[in-house]
Amino acid sequence: MQVYKVGGAVRDRLLGLPVTDIDRVVVGATTEEMLAQGFRPVGADFPVFLHPKTGEEYALARTERKSGRGYGGFTFYASPEVTLEEDLIRRDLTINAMAEDDQQNLTDPYHGQRDLQARILRHVSPAFAEDPLRVLRVARFAARYAGLGFTVAPETLELMRQLSKSGELQALTAERSWKEISRALMEDQPQVFIQVLRDCGALEVLMPEVDALFGVPQPETHHPEIDTGLHTLSVLQQAALHKQPLTVRWACLLHDLGKGLTPQEQWPRHIAHEHTGLKLIKAVNERFKAPKDCHELALLVGQYHTHGHRALELKASTLLELLQSFDVYRRPQRFEEFIAACEMDARGRKGLEQRSYPQADYLRGAATAARGVAVQPLLEQGFKGPALGEALKRERLKALKAYKEAASG
Repeated sequence: MQVYKVGGAVRDRLLGLPVTDIDRVVVGATTEEMLAQGFRPVGADFPVFLHPKTGEEYALARTERKSGRGYGGFTFYASPEVTLEEDLIRRDLTINAMAEDDQQNLTDPYHGQRDLQARILRHVSPAFAEDPLRVLRVARFAARYAGLGFTVAPETLELMRQLSKSGELQALTAERSWKEISRALMEDQPQVFIQVLRDCGALEVLMPEVDALFGVPQPETHHPEIDTGLHTLSVLQQAALHKQPLTVRWACLLHDLGKGLTPQEQWPRHIAHEHTGLKLIKAVNERFKAPKDCHELALLVGQYHTHGHRALELKASTLLELLQSFDVYRRPQRFEEFIAACEMDARGRKGLEQRSYPQADYLRGAATAARGVAVQPLLEQGFKGPALGEALKRERLKALKAYKEAASG
């Protein structure tokens, strides 16, 4: 019975990066032997065990065979006869198919170290094309390691293209897809994830609404980059540079979907794209079962981001409607995330990445002014029920008019 560290722990140590997750493979052992040593079994699909003291995962060496569609369509075989090399060959990329023992002796049958040095993401074997989830995983790794100069090997990209055309991507569950998408969006360069999906044809299958933005022009005065798809990538890049949370990054990805529906004869203008895009944002949210906070913010940013950009020109009544739409009195954080998404949208334009965004502080000030209206005096005046709501609205409108006047003076 021999134990090896495998996958990301080996890869990241060789790259000189912090090692967070450690996966271990056990060669030459049976399930019974693991249980006898106090390991606790987990995982219904194949033999994975938790160490009795550390709680870390140990998996028996295994092989796998394609037996159906999608990510789950595999039959696994684990036995003491399965070698380390046989276990490693079923992995996705050569840089994830290395192992080391406790003395850090490297086992690298598929030249992962060579690809690490060459900064190449390359599949281990043709079996790569059996698992559609690997399209998303490779794109995610491309986003994670883009800053180190990694690119996807042309032959791997070709296999990803074949997978994208095969119909296998549609067999992925919403949960598995969202897990990869959400992790990829939180990488240092999430725009690379979207670009790689586009390069292999997967974006058109998974998010045709986002794919449709590429090649759609916008007015050059506001968008020097012109192309709406490139703008979306830049907005996502800004969101990562400014360490925005997942909710903001998801909203940044979807904020301009309405522009993909603009008839060509209206280009480069996109009248009312904020409203036409809502059904598309809703469709993408539902397709991947996005969490409620991501779902809601994406819709609100899609509908109101141009309000954010025009904040200083908005009438007090429009400002009040905006604040009410976000329920800033009970959910101030959501409005803060909206402001962040608007700022990323403004910065995600060629040559304008460093420009200031005074609308952010102006909107925060407006929210503070509206929230500053006290309810108690109105209660004391005898207002209650719907009448109280109307009185509160009137007082908030007054406060916003005073705020606007002070800000412009």
